[in-house]
Amino acid sequence: MKILVIEDEKRITSFIRKGLQYESYTVDIAYDGNVGYEKARDTSFDLIVLDLMLPGMSGIEICRKIRDEGLTTPVIMLTAKDSVDDKVKGLDAGADDYLVKPFAFKELLARVRSLLRRGDSVKNTVLKVGNLELDPSSREVKRNGKEVELSRKEYSLLEYMMRNSNQVLTRTMIAEHVWDYDFDSFTNTIDVYIRYLRKKVDEGEENRLIKTVRGVGYKICDK
Repeated sequence: MKILVIEDEKRITSFIRKGLQYESYTVDIAYDGNVGYEKARDTSFDLIVLDLMLPGMSGIEICRKIRDEGLTTPVIMLTAKDSVDDKVKGLDAGADDYLVKPFAFKELLARVRSLLRRGDSVKNTVLKVGNLELDPSSREVKRNGKEVELSRKEYSLLEYMMRNSNQVLTRTMIAEHVWDYDFDSFTNTIDVYIRYLRKKVDEGEENRLIKTVRGVGYKICDK
């Protein structure tokens, strides 16, 4: 799952990013309203965490513009203002939830999970490719009924591949969805993590699920 955080306070941004990455989410950051709007418009995200007061373009403006353009990505609005009027403005602009600073990370995480469940129940069904299963709600991975232990980044990579099973995924596509905006897809990092996954998921199995599409990228399939 990929989350965009648009927040100009770097201390808060670092706090949110570290917490979400620990929970295996991929996090992209924008410190300016204009940059945040462009990222929200041009890149696919599963959820947006959006500050109300931003340089360049306010959170209200960003939310209203992306909704006017038909973007339905769930939005959690962050603000230091606790008045009813401010909450109403944010919700009327198209925000799905509202969180007042300061907040406990576990509350933000609960709201993130809730919106992701509400936004698309399909995302929380057990993913299956052959005898490989991934449960997004528990983050458990099993092959032939046996649990497979993965690092957070390995899990994120496998989840993205399984959500797009039978499709060829280029290195650029993988980089954008599993790493962040500034990741250099021309390094061999993706290939290294594919090797890690193959060792844990495919080694010893007659049917290898993770395939290399030479000159293009990778795919996961049962054939």
